[in-house]
Amino acid sequence: MSKKILEIKDLKREFQMGSETVRALKGISFDVDAGEFVTIMGSSGSGKTTLLNILGCLDKPSIGNYFLDGVDIKQLSRDELAQLRNHKIGFVFQAYNLLPRTTALENVELPLLYNKEISASERRERAIHALEAVKLADRLDHTPNQLSGGQQQRVAIARALVNEPVMILADEATGNLDSRTSYEIMALMQDLNSKDNKTIVFVTHEPDIASFSSRTIQLRDGIIQKDTQNQNKRSAKEVLEGLPVSDDY
Repeated sequence: MSKKILEIKDLKREFQMGSETVRALKGISFDVDAGEFVTIMGSSGSGKTTLLNILGCLDKPSIGNYFLDGVDIKQLSRDELAQLRNHKIGFVFQAYNLLPRTTALENVELPLLYNKEISASERRERAIHALEAVKLADRLDHTPNQLSGGQQQRVAIARALVNEPVMILADEATGNLDSRTSYEIMALMQDLNSKDNKTIVFVTHEPDIASFSSRTIQLRDGIIQKDTQNQNKRSAKEVLEGLPVSDDY
């Protein structure tokens, strides 16, 4: 039986704006098993950002339950939530969020600085391994301004991997990239999912990006409109083979 990494049960999130109650999420339920690659889609106002904040333990539901790797987040304090985020979730953002004057290696080491059980030598070793996994072993000492957009996103993915999280949570991670570089990032995500069995939840508004995952959850007006297995999942590597050669890989 597959282990459940995410368990969402009748999740509702309401905000008070003056005298008006905004119901951003209106009772959604779904599970994500270990090793799944799921995309969450939805236009502006669908509840996608609210759901992302809850999945990332940045917010809590008003009603309902969210279990991350068996832990009920509603029961946690702010400090406990921060600790859970750092150990269980690897975040990848649209804007990369790298420190500008810091090398790729140092950027990847950052999440490990909060873990007092890891020595400086082990921290460096794990960061190098993560950068090797995203094919940037030759860019360890490069700062972000010496890297292309695709390479910066690879550093961000390495940083997400370095703490060995139970889930990679990507928020529009291809949004700032051109088509070819987007497919390179999706090829990397597919590799991490298939070869390393990484659980990936990828938030996007782009249907072609969603087609590289094994399952798509479509949000609309705070509810799940569709939750479907992608029967015709595309291979990002195969798509890349049909495109002009780039030196950004």
